[in-house]
Amino acid sequence: MWNQFFLLEEYTGTDTQYVGKLHTDQDKGDGNLKYILTGDGAGSLFVIDENTGDIHAAKKLDREEKSLYVLRAKAIDRKTGRQVEPESEFIIKIHDINDNEPKFTKDLYTASVPEMSGVGIIKTALPDMSRENREQYQVVIQAKDMGGQMGGLSGTTTVNITLTDVNNNPPRFPQSTYQFYSPESVPLGTHLGRIKANDPDVGENAEMEYSIAEGDGADMFDVITDKDTQEGIITVKQNLDYENKMLYTLKVDASNTHPDPRFLYLGPFKDTAVVKISVEDTDEPPVFSKIFYLIEVDEDVKEGSIIGQVTAYDPDAMNNLIKYSVDRHSDMDRIFSIHSENGSIFTLKPLDRESTPWHNITITATEINNSKQSSRIPVFIRILDINDHAPELAMYYETFVCENAKPGQLIQTVSVMDKDDPPRGHKFFFEPVPEFPLNPNFTIVDNKDNTAGIMTRKDGYSRNKMSTYLLPILIFDNDYPIQSSTGTLTIRVCACDNQGNMQSCNAEALVLSAGLSTGALIAILLCVVILLVLVVLFAALKRQRKKEPLIISKDDVRDNIVTYNDEGGGEEDTQAFDIGTLRNPEAREDSKFRRDVMPETIFQIRRTVPLWENIDVQDFIHRRLKENDSDPSAPPYDSLATYAYEGNDSIADSLSSLESPTVDCNQDYGYLSDWGPRFKKLADMYGGDDSDRD
Repeated sequence: MWNQFFLLEEYTGTDTQYVGKLHTDQDKGDGNLKYILTGDGAGSLFVIDENTGDIHAAKKLDREEKSLYVLRAKAIDRKTGRQVEPESEFIIKIHDINDNEPKFTKDLYTASVPEMSGVGIIKTALPDMSRENREQYQVVIQAKDMGGQMGGLSGTTTVNITLTDVNNNPPRFPQSTYQFYSPESVPLGTHLGRIKANDPDVGENAEMEYSIAEGDGADMFDVITDKDTQEGIITVKQNLDYENKMLYTLKVDASNTHPDPRFLYLGPFKDTAVVKISVEDTDEPPVFSKIFYLIEVDEDVKEGSIIGQVTAYDPDAMNNLIKYSVDRHSDMDRIFSIHSENGSIFTLKPLDRESTPWHNITITATEINNSKQSSRIPVFIRILDINDHAPELAMYYETFVCENAKPGQLIQTVSVMDKDDPPRGHKFFFEPVPEFPLNPNFTIVDNKDNTAGIMTRKDGYSRNKMSTYLLPILIFDNDYPIQSSTGTLTIRVCACDNQGNMQSCNAEALVLSAGLSTGALIAILLCVVILLVLVVLFAALKRQRKKEPLIISKDDVRDNIVTYNDEGGGEEDTQAFDIGTLRNPEAREDSKFRRDVMPETIFQIRRTVPLWENIDVQDFIHRRLKENDSDPSAPPYDSLATYAYEGNDSIADSLSSLESPTVDCNQDYGYLSDWGPRFKKLADMYGGDDSDRD
């Protein structure tokens, strides 16, 4: 009959709620038809009268649980069981009633809104709400259905509202003036104190930065910001001096680092405070006028001379007196000293640049009233060079000249060394010695480069006549005062090959090979052998000679009497010829008086003619003999030289027989064998009568 039925929810009556009626026009009312209901809730929620087709709700329904039911109905013949109508579908809808109040999805809501915000869904009731005054708010919200009409239901919820911060407050110092104190000797970077400005904002809105705006100590102090505590730290930027300035006044600004442009109209977001810093006086050590001293002094300065001065002063207001001293650890040899009152440095010992060109000493300045307050300063003393060393040959030269040398040949180049160090560099000159300005054998050539060449001057040299030449060289420098020295060059004459290579410089071998034949050499050897045989025979005969007993007593052993024959008088010719002349013919010959015997007549000093070194030895001796024979004042004078020496005592006591009693019996020397190996030879000689008989 209908394809849709309606039913109210939450029916609270005593009878079942009538839904509707199914009826077919095939029903004659005779009870032959049967109505059957199937579908959602059929039989449980919904029941049908199979005879009449009336449908009832068996239970209370809730639209909020299920608002629509789909059912199917059919009518059958009871007798045949055949459907008289096709199965049809119908819907039962549940009508809603106001049986549920409004409910919020959360029991508690949390919201935040920036302070000073405009309107919104939940809008502020007061203008310019300040987070700094109140941060948390709690709001209860009610929801009503039916548009809020009578009979409608309602629900409530709670909203917690937090006002978030904005940078709408500038920093403010709690006090306008701060006072700090600092000793004048504090190190740079020392923290003197902290200041802090207050900002009601939070987070980055409360971050601030401190800076020195102006003041008479802006270059002496600095301020840094502590990011953790948002404090300003006053630090020392330069060294303080109580005597120079005792009080500084600074102006320090504290400003927000993240200002909000929306609130700049409220004014500058910074504040200023005055910081006063008082410098306290401390006892400071003396201060030198320089960080170091450099003193230059000549090396020939006299002992006790003042070479420089250091000065120091007491920076304190009391201006204490100062005394000076030399740190002896820096002057172990005590070469320098200092005047304790005025700081004058003077020498105690001679200076030598060649041994020590620099002296680095340390001077200490100490307050007289407080010895703990002292300062040290280095003093560098440079010793300036004075030309006080003569130039010398740089090394020992082994120089030789070939026998077949030609005139003008270079045989040696010599160089010079000088311990001095002139500022313009060394310049040396080479010349022959003034006593022998012209040398017939060699020439000294100055190369003008601080070296000299030795050149041959004659054709050929002979080892047989002269094997070694001595060449004196005068060397002098060009500094003031001029220093000079004489270096002697020893030149050997050697045999060389055609290329000038040295082969032999042995003069003896040359003499033997050139002047003696083989037969002469054999004769000389035979003579030497015969002499050796004679000496051996003489010694043997002397030992075999029978010895007379010198000591009669056997109990007393004394030394034998030994007689030494000394020839007295005779010709005194010990100084007839000076052996040094043979070694160095170029040496100056001066007559010398005898020191042992005073001559009766004072003769006139005889000057000998100098001879050149190239003269033969034979000619040299003949010339000297001729000079002395023709000179009536030439020595010698006889003299007697006596030498006496007494040795140490012997472990065998005295062996002398001078004090032995005279007896007729022979002396027994058998006990000498017991004196050890040192007396074995003596025991063999005097060991008994057999030896005497032998």
